[in-house]
Amino acid sequence: MPPETLTPERILEATEEVLRRYGPAKATVVDVARALGVSHGSVYRHFRTKAALREAVTERWLNRTSKELSVIVTAEGPAPERLDCWLTALFEAKRHKAGDDPELFATYMTLIGESGGVVDRHVTDLEAQLTTIIEAGVSEGEFHTPSPATTARAVFDATGRFHDPCYAPEWSRPEITTDFEAVRDLVLRGLRS
Repeated sequence: MPPETLTPERILEATEEVLRRYGPAKATVVDVARALGVSHGSVYRHFRTKAALREAVTERWLNRTSKELSVIVTAEGPAPERLDCWLTALFEAKRHKAGDDPELFATYMTLIGESGGVVDRHVTDLEAQLTTIIEAGVSEGEFHTPSPATTARAVFDATGRFHDPCYAPEWSRPEITTDFEAVRDLVLRGLRS
């Protein structure tokens, strides 16, 4: 049976496992290559530098959340319900990433600090998704705002405590869901005024 073709996706999967095992300070491209059974030169043919590999794995991790949320953006149904679902899904996705695999979450927090451009693109994508939902709400007569894009940024900022990783230690508190629901409901009422 011939060996499996080396693809960027396989390299990123292996990198994630290596990062989980060794952490960002000790993980090397040689470790990734060893996990794949190839030379480190083979990895470098797909990712020119260690930094490029780390940035790609970070982007892949963040894109998982964006893809999950994009389904809500394009779904049928009233904009207020989609906004409610979107905000809830964002909070749950971030909370699960922090709680389900704390070692990998800590690793990604280190990598995110190194990959500012990736984070900026992720935030821009999330704000664009919010803008789409808010524009739909304005078209439906459900939301009232002169600038959906400005409002989307404000909603993103107002709910930051529930998706910004710097607040991750709070996400395991018992009252966090009640706190989130209060802010989400306030945002939805504000958009309808």
